[in-house]
Amino acid sequence: MLQITLIAGARPNFMKIAPLIHAIQALQNSGHAVRYRLVHTGQHYDHKMSGDFFEQLEIPDPDVNLGAGGGTQAEQTAAIMMGFEKELMDHRPDVVLVVGDVTSTLACSITAKKLMVPVVHVEGGIRSGDMSMPEEINRIVTDSITDHFFTTSELANENLRKAGVEERRIHFVGNTMIDTLLKQKPRFTKPKGALFEGLEAGDYFVLTLHRPANVDEEAKLKATMEAILSGTGSHPVLFPVHPRTAKILKNLGIQHPRLHYLEPLSYLAFNYLVQHAKGVITDSGGITEEASVMNVPCLTLRDNTERPETIDQGTNELVGTDPARLKPFLEKMLKGDWKQYQGIPKWDGHAAERIVQVLYDIYQG
Repeated sequence: MLQITLIAGARPNFMKIAPLIHAIQALQNSGHAVRYRLVHTGQHYDHKMSGDFFEQLEIPDPDVNLGAGGGTQAEQTAAIMMGFEKELMDHRPDVVLVVGDVTSTLACSITAKKLMVPVVHVEGGIRSGDMSMPEEINRIVTDSITDHFFTTSELANENLRKAGVEERRIHFVGNTMIDTLLKQKPRFTKPKGALFEGLEAGDYFVLTLHRPANVDEEAKLKATMEAILSGTGSHPVLFPVHPRTAKILKNLGIQHPRLHYLEPLSYLAFNYLVQHAKGVITDSGGITEEASVMNVPCLTLRDNTERPETIDQGTNELVGTDPARLKPFLEKMLKGDWKQYQGIPKWDGHAAERIVQVLYDIYQG
């Protein structure tokens, strides 16, 4: 019996984990001896992550929540490691699977390896080259102790080869976040409310901002918001506000008739808005992936990206964090003069199936 422990700590992790659960269930239904245990570290507490959230992703509630949210990054890392160590001693698996690059990814990888449990990393090998990002540190450290890597791109493969990883440990499988997107796309749902009823497809922008480089400095955030509002013509700008951003925006008092601050939305509702938007303005890596596959113009307000395939083959453009750089990109968006999605290899909705089959062959074969 192959026993896999799946780790998720933040909301986007569950979008990456959900198709893995479905693939494991399919393998079980075909008569294979495989089981999983879903561990939520509790890294992020999000009131939207209720039973409805797991129901939307069509996965069961986690088997355990370690409740390790809050505190500094060091305190959170320590709390996750302490909770996960006990979890592993009580329920020792054959392999621990981590996804992405959050604190939970790093903490659970270290804990598992110290208890001599193999670790596999989904989204291994991606790099931004920016060591000021906590996520970049998490990626590098996790990959330094990972046993097998499941990658989303050939560039990620090359990053691992340059780090000395043997070819047999690199498995180019695609993107489980896109597995979830393609599976759930028919179920995307327009949010309820008068604002959304009055929206026309292709007539509004979706904005998300949360990274410190964009939101922590009030003068810069104010300049960014002014540039966005100046450059989006007569179109509404829908802004689901991250809690860390909400506090700063409140201090600035930024208001505009076309600017609509929204509470965090469900997965199905948010992606409905992205799918029908004229364009997306964001500093989130995951949203650039989803927008690209849905062929929606996308601007990334960052100086680097760990997902260059969204630029080379997708609909994303890297603008930088200087608000003055926004104007020409927004002008192109308004004109509809934007590149089209070219298709990214293996982003086809079957990454999780490939991952689970490889895991079974390695650890059960």
